Amino acid sequence: MENSYRRSARHILLIAMANALVSVSGLILLPFLTKTLGAHDYGIWVQATVTIALAESLSIFGLPFALTRFLPAERERAMIQERFYSTLVFILFTSVAISALLFIFSAPIARGLFDGATEIVTIVALVVPVWCLDWVCLHYFRAFLQIGRYSVFILLKTYGEVGLIVWLVLAGHGIFGACLAVLIVRACLLGILLFLIASKIGIKMPTFSMLKEHLSFGLPTMPGTLSAWAVSSCDRYVIGYFLGATFVGFYSPGYTLGNFLTMMIIPSLSFVLVPSLSRLYDEGRLDEVKTHLKYALKYYLMVAIPFVFGATLLSRPLLVILSTPEIAAQGYLVTPVIACAVLLFGVYSVISLTLILAKKTRAIGATWIVAAALNLVLNILLVPAMGILGAAVSTLVAYALASGVIVYFSLRQLTFGIEWHSIAKSLAASAVMSAVVWLIAPAQTLTVVLAVVAGVVVYAAVLLMLKGFNREELAFFKGLLARA
Repeated sequence: MENSYRRSARHILLIAMANALVSVSGLILLPFLTKTLGAHDYGIWVQATVTIALAESLSIFGLPFALTRFLPAERERAMIQERFYSTLVFILFTSVAISALLFIFSAPIARGLFDGATEIVTIVALVVPVWCLDWVCLHYFRAFLQIGRYSVFILLKTYGEVGLIVWLVLAGHGIFGACLAVLIVRACLLGILLFLIASKIGIKMPTFSMLKEHLSFGLPTMPGTLSAWAVSSCDRYVIGYFLGATFVGFYSPGYTLGNFLTMMIIPSLSFVLVPSLSRLYDEGRLDEVKTHLKYALKYYLMVAIPFVFGATLLSRPLLVILSTPEIAAQGYLVTPVIACAVLLFGVYSVISLTLILAKKTRAIGATWIVAAALNLVLNILLVPAMGILGAAVSTLVAYALASGVIVYFSLRQLTFGIEWHSIAKSLAASAVMSAVVWLIAPAQTLTVVLAVVAGVVVYAAVLLMLKGFNREELAFFKGLLARA
């Protein structure tokens, strides 16, 4: 059990480091685009990324996720080929179909959501198939826990996009150049990924004999995926429709800051735990599964709880640094609300794995459908009345509903120990940390950096004083970091 847990923890650490660097890239683009192009064009950029994510969700039918569930158990090359290539070809056709629809309806989509920027919708349509196929290939490496390669590819994609976006925008191509950069880098990445996978497993025309099994697993997750997109992203569409792209530009930086854990930590947990726990669960090693889940939740909350406290205190000065004073004045209240929503989502992400392991994904889909409907209704009601803060509140309510329902059903499927005393210690340490940050009263860049560093040090010190980690855990982390 120790070896499997240590291996999973090291993988989570590696992915978390990669995701941290990815998150930093977002914090590079945020000030660059907002300060160079302004809130309006940044709002159009956000609408483009949100639309790509929606088109991806409509195209993939949950099949990349199915790969991570079924490929880890395969040992025969022919079976690996069949599962991978049937997924790849199927998604090629579905993503091209979605892309064609975006081309056909580019004019009305642009008028409703992009302030008439039809050329941006055209680029988005071209990006969709490449984006979807990239994710299929990356899930191949995820399924076989080739974490090093996966991390390298993600970083190449991310910083390749950042570099090319900066170059094209500074060359005078504006937001069109930024979107074009995404297309170019994603296409290059797809070529590299396909070459590496084909050199490993060869090339084979699929018979689609495994597609039914994959769809049976993946399709029930599709309503949940679409609904999760709606909960996290439809607020941009509602804001854009009622208030315009400029207010999307006001809203999104605060959302991005509050959503930092989703970008960095939560994907790391699900990325590693799904294939790792799938194997343990299928082998009947339930005690090990429970141990993984117990400590994943504990360590996540040890990071998420102080993050919410820090996001509440530092939202406005950080947004001034990362965007513009105008954006900070409009959106600083968004950050703590979204940070609370993300904390709940992280709890959901860990505990819902019990339903995924048991292949009972229908409950997840049904829950997110209800949460998405509630979120949309609340957005329509609250955005005209409260502005962008209404969108943040709608997101928090939807995440609270989804997390509560899924936690209830998941723990009925498989229970594991939740360390409530550890949560209490994190809350106490976060309170002390907050007092220190408040006394520093950060306003300028130097004092903000000082407040962040001091907050981290104080939180860690108080947590150690309260014995938030036992000796075995400290020894484990010491060995883990030494081998990372």
